[in-house]
Amino acid sequence: MSDFIVSARKYRPATFRSVVGQKHITSTLQNAIERGQLAHAYLFCGPRGVGKTTCARIFAKAINCLSPHGAEACNECESCRSFNEGRSLNIHELDAASNNSVEDIRTLIEQVRIIPQVGRYSVFIIDEVHMLSAAAFNAFLKTLEEPPAHAIFILATTEKHKILPTILSRCQIYDFNRIRVEDAVDYLKYIASEEGITADEESLNLIAQKADGGMRDALSMFDKAVSFCGTTLDYRHVAQTLNVLDYDTYFRMTDLLLAGNYVEALVAFDEVLSKGFSGQTFMAGLNRHMRDLLMAKRPETLRLIEMTGTLLERYRTQAGACSVEFLFGAIALLTELDGKIRQSSNQRLLVELGLMKIAGLGQKKNSPLTSSDVGTLPDLDAPRVSAAAAPAPATGTGVAAAPSAAAASAMPAANPAAPAPAVPASAAPATPKPGTPEAQTAGAPDGPRAGNAPKTAAPESPAAATGTTPQRPAARRPLISGTSLSELLASAAAPAAVAEEPEKREPASMEVDPECTAKLERCREQILALIRSRRPRFVAAFEQMTFHDQTIQVRVPTQELHDEILRSRTAMLLRIAQMAGITGRIELEVTVDEQIRAKRPIRLEDRLKYLTEKNPQLAELRRALDLEVE
Repeated sequence: MSDFIVSARKYRPATFRSVVGQKHITSTLQNAIERGQLAHAYLFCGPRGVGKTTCARIFAKAINCLSPHGAEACNECESCRSFNEGRSLNIHELDAASNNSVEDIRTLIEQVRIIPQVGRYSVFIIDEVHMLSAAAFNAFLKTLEEPPAHAIFILATTEKHKILPTILSRCQIYDFNRIRVEDAVDYLKYIASEEGITADEESLNLIAQKADGGMRDALSMFDKAVSFCGTTLDYRHVAQTLNVLDYDTYFRMTDLLLAGNYVEALVAFDEVLSKGFSGQTFMAGLNRHMRDLLMAKRPETLRLIEMTGTLLERYRTQAGACSVEFLFGAIALLTELDGKIRQSSNQRLLVELGLMKIAGLGQKKNSPLTSSDVGTLPDLDAPRVSAAAAPAPATGTGVAAAPSAAAASAMPAANPAAPAPAVPASAAPATPKPGTPEAQTAGAPDGPRAGNAPKTAAPESPAAATGTTPQRPAARRPLISGTSLSELLASAAAPAAVAEEPEKREPASMEVDPECTAKLERCREQILALIRSRRPRFVAAFEQMTFHDQTIQVRVPTQELHDEILRSRTAMLLRIAQMAGITGRIELEVTVDEQIRAKRPIRLEDRLKYLTEKNPQLAELRRALDLEVE
């Protein structure tokens, strides 16, 4: 039986070119060797298993080579042969984890004084240097600052923050990166080909993902998978060996959640628990899977996924079936649950609840908007309302009648997705004959006309059949200034019939009712009555309102009242337009005037006089009850 050597030792890099994933480090060290610009102290820091000690050994071997090839060692001279055979006296390695006392550092200082017999430099590699005690660091400080010309120190650590700043200031610091999944997979492919092992792309990706940026960990897992699977690495067997959930579990779970099938999702989660995995592990993996799907939706973010080959294509395929809203919602829910699951007394129930919520997002995505989804006109308390409200019934003169406040509150809102309700023939306005100017005006859509819309002929009404004069169509809906983008899109999406030979006209957003100011003045008291019943806080401001063209101008004393009025602007203007019978655009202009607050009475006598002028009955009440001013 031959001696087995683990892959981490057997395939340990021996040259700068063979170092995996640290191009920025190896290039700098090679340039320093070629130019002869060698520092007396180096600090290599980074995660475990990324090549810190390996690079230190390659560097020590290269600077002592008697006939180097550029910056690489020749592996033929006496210095290189002694290094390869492990008998070199120029390379000294010290494990600071077990030799961290002052006495150990004193022994090291004594060795520094010895001149190398073969080669030019004595290289001292101190691994896990952060484990040195504070006294040992202080004892080593002077020698590290001014060593002999033949001595070079290479310190390696995984925790740079534990090293004294005085040590850091005397070293050239090199930060090693985590090895990317793509680089780890490529190196594993090379080792598999050297060993005659057949491995699929998913197996190598799973090993590289599990290693979390450490090449040594990846090689150890590779050896473990080979021991279990033999010369053929199967994806499911590798996942079972490494005790990780395979990608198929997350792909299947995502398909179930996307379809809104929470029952099958809960059954699949029970299968995961039966395999011995915790709910927290499953939830963290699903969250990462959702994140990778989100990154796979766009080409510019595709490089943020640490996947290769066929697995990357699977992510791109499933990402195409997922909406951004679904992925955002799933990631938000899973991230929130991740913070709660550690304190939860029933982790399984918490994860199941999260899966049901995500399935609800998928079911909502797959449910089309039905014709029954018709809303009602919101109250003044609602901050936003749709500007596409139903217009007032048209009169014979073509002027919209102003409905009462009670009728306006009971009127349903227009829904672009819902069909228009049937109107009795007795209540519907008469439709003019096709081909007349009135018919062209009545058939025009509300808003900008769609040029490619099909031409439809309006059915002939009873009034047209009897030869009577057709009535003008109903007035257009008022377009409120300040309408949100979503409301405008909803209004634009409403179906509209296009009559034959459409005439060009001004867009609806620019139309103004020429009698807007007069209608608002006639309706002033009704507006104030509506404000008193719904928003008493606004009464003082609207009592002094003025009208200019299509604009209602209001002055308020504070910025807080200004913002509160603007939040209710759309609903108020919609009610006012219906009450006044306005058929065009109206706006609300709110101005903050600090002088209003200054004019308020401050003294008690002035306040009593102000209240009495506002309400004369207050004086009679005061005399009847014999009240004194206090």
